[in-house]
Amino acid sequence: MKSSFRRLAMSSAIALAFVATTQSPALSQKKDVPAAPAGAANVIGAPQTQVEGFRSARFGMSEAEVKATIMKDFGVKADAIREQANPGERTKVLIVKVPDLLPGGGVAEASYVIGYHSKKLIQVSISWSKAIDDKMTPEQLFSNSSVLRSHFMTGGFKPDTVATNMPINGGLLMFRGSDAKDRTVMMILQGTLAQGEDNQRVLTPTTLLLFYIADAKAPDVYRLPPGSF
Repeated sequence: MKSSFRRLAMSSAIALAFVATTQSPALSQKKDVPAAPAGAANVIGAPQTQVEGFRSARFGMSEAEVKATIMKDFGVKADAIREQANPGERTKVLIVKVPDLLPGGGVAEASYVIGYHSKKLIQVSISWSKAIDDKMTPEQLFSNSSVLRSHFMTGGFKPDTVATNMPINGGLLMFRGSDAKDRTVMMILQGTLAQGEDNQRVLTPTTLLLFYIADAKAPDVYRLPPGSF
């Protein structure tokens, strides 16, 4: 492939060992935080970021507050917000489609996860794909991810939590970083892999996922009590 996707080529010797799913607070439960890449030095002098949610939505808001915030932020009516249950985690997700959430980036879908115990906002995820926007292209997904990665790299995340361009199962971890309270931003570019030149695996993007997570280590989702099985 001779397009810009050559920058997504990965050595076939690298193990892809990180499973990405949508709408799951448990997504980022990794025991070991990857070492900061060379580019992380650029964020050391930046003002420290605080990951408090997305736009006007703040972690800890009630479902009613989140709905009101969605309507205010995107100028939509209540019937534009779709509700979806996550039976496994017993959380509730509020979903809305937003044109040009990222300027020029196409239609995105924003999902707000309401926690199992707290009934409060615990995560916001943003997704772009052809299933959401039939005009979406691999080139647009890659462009969106590059713009967002550059933005986050100057965001003042803790340098030892910053990771970029890491091969994972079915794609690339384009960015991951946490603030002083370990609230996390994570962006994943998923796609199909094909064998390219020089024994490299080339990724053609199909979905871009962006997560704002209140507590990646202990998400507020349903867990079986210890010893129950």
